[in-house]
Amino acid sequence: MRTGHDKVDWSKAPRLARWWAINQDGVAHWYCAPDIACYSSFWFSDAVPAPAFNFRGDYKKSLTSRPERRTYF
Repeated sequence: MRTGHDKVDWSKAPRLARWWAINQDGVAHWYCAPDIACYSSFWFSDAVPAPAFNFRGDYKKSLTSRPERRTYF
């Protein structure tokens, strides 16, 4: 079973965004890599408002990972 949304336009994403998803309320966000607070065990991840890219379906299946960037030598 495929999950994610193949219409996500990653060129519109913040540079540090690693995921895109719709929440239960139907609002889309870019999610950035987690950041760990110094001298603690707490971590947090920025959620930046994002376009919905015409997503239709169960929000639980919307989580989409950013494609890996290819490195050319």
